[in-house]
Amino acid sequence: MTKDEVLDIFRECGAMLEGHFILSSGLRSPVFLQKAKVFQYAQHTETLCKALAERIRADVPGVTKVVSPAIGGIIPGYETSRHLGVPALYTERVEGQFELRRGFEISPDDKVIVVEDIVSTGLSIRECVDALRKIGANVVAAACLIDRSGGEADVGVPLISLIEFKVPAYPADQLPPELAAIPAVKPGSRGIQGVK
Repeated sequence: MTKDEVLDIFRECGAMLEGHFILSSGLRSPVFLQKAKVFQYAQHTETLCKALAERIRADVPGVTKVVSPAIGGIIPGYETSRHLGVPALYTERVEGQFELRRGFEISPDDKVIVVEDIVSTGLSIRECVDALRKIGANVVAAACLIDRSGGEADVGVPLISLIEFKVPAYPADQLPPELAAIPAVKPGSRGIQGVK
């Protein structure tokens, strides 16, 4: 898939928002990709994740398990694993740390890829990779639908992205004047609807 094709799906679903957003990393951005609006449509989710699975298969053949950080990575992880024909597992936060729970098992022989929805700083993937390595997992790579860092995020393993889409992000105390003039909204909060 091309960058335009991926972004057109986000636009069609009303998932590309413009305004002043507080990202989960704490950084501020004029653009927010509300992937949950895309994931509500099975056909769009399938299209994106099938393309990501094809990219993974080409770059890292032989993956045997997909693991995603909960909660945002569960849907793309599951759908990507379906196209790879391998099990989908996920980690959950327990007292702030990712853990593999629910009876999920990974053997040292498994070739594991961590699948996330969108990468900004790479922190969630790094934390997931660290948790998996602590239990002896062989994490060979990570993958995401959109790398909004433009290839700059360090996730601790090679990162495969369906597309790179560099979106500016700023520390709260270093906002450009045009962004500082707009009230900040934390995605998922009540005020996000209707933002243009």
